[in-house]
Amino acid sequence: MAKTSIPVYDIYAIDQRSQTDLLVERFSSYLDKHYQHLHRPHRHSFYHLVLFTKGKGTHSIDFEKFSIKPYQVYFMIPGQVHSWHFEGGVEGYIVHFNKVLFSAFLQNSHYLERFHFFRGNSMDGVCQLPAETHKYVDSLFEKMIQEVQEIKEQNLDMIRLKLLELFITVDRNCSSKKDKNIPHQKLTLLRSFQNLIDSNYRNIKLPKEYADLLYVTPNHLNALCRDLLGKTAGDLIRDRVLLEAKRLLTNADMTITEIAYDLNFQDNSYFNRFFKKSVGITPDEFRKTFLNQ
Repeated sequence: MAKTSIPVYDIYAIDQRSQTDLLVERFSSYLDKHYQHLHRPHRHSFYHLVLFTKGKGTHSIDFEKFSIKPYQVYFMIPGQVHSWHFEGGVEGYIVHFNKVLFSAFLQNSHYLERFHFFRGNSMDGVCQLPAETHKYVDSLFEKMIQEVQEIKEQNLDMIRLKLLELFITVDRNCSSKKDKNIPHQKLTLLRSFQNLIDSNYRNIKLPKEYADLLYVTPNHLNALCRDLLGKTAGDLIRDRVLLEAKRLLTNADMTITEIAYDLNFQDNSYFNRFFKKSVGITPDEFRKTFLNQ
């Protein structure tokens, strides 16, 4: 396998002073130290969130570009590709944390998955906070920074609690009414399907195979996806393969043939046809466009 050229950062590599599983900092201070390295596309091995309180620019997550606005919060899960470009001064807060920060704290090790913004969909990971929440959310971040700076007993537990307050506040203000009215059983099945795709998209391509793993019929799985997402089960599988193809194409050291092989396509020409049908350009054209940005 070729060497990956797009950087993948862990928390300690970004800031050796941080705790192993957590980094909390004001965004302007963070940028002063790291922006020259991190404005280029990169990935994280950890969960990542940023609240912008002031400034302009753009933030790209998995090839979707967003215009930065005050009191916009971004959530990302490990593996997503992102980059940012700012116009003038930017203020806000940034938090990095590894999954173990909560899996070792909560009885439900999958608790984070209940939040729509931690499902790996870039569009769902962006929330514009309403004005009435601004002071409250600021206070949560300031409390976390205070706990980091003042080494106290149980300070890590206090930060965990404040992060959970933040997650619930964002979820209450940014989840759609449709999501809130969906029966829990349906959401659980959909999330299980998405988790299976994330783990098996290279080797399992057919909706029927996933339906068998979930102990439901293909028709039931397809109806669920159409009802909740407006897409077929096959669409979700193809979308995940396509997303990984785009991520791998940011690796200038991997050939198109190596990427096709990594994604378990029968041959290079089949991969090219699949990619062009979905994106409108060939993998090589996508790569050149991305690397020339």
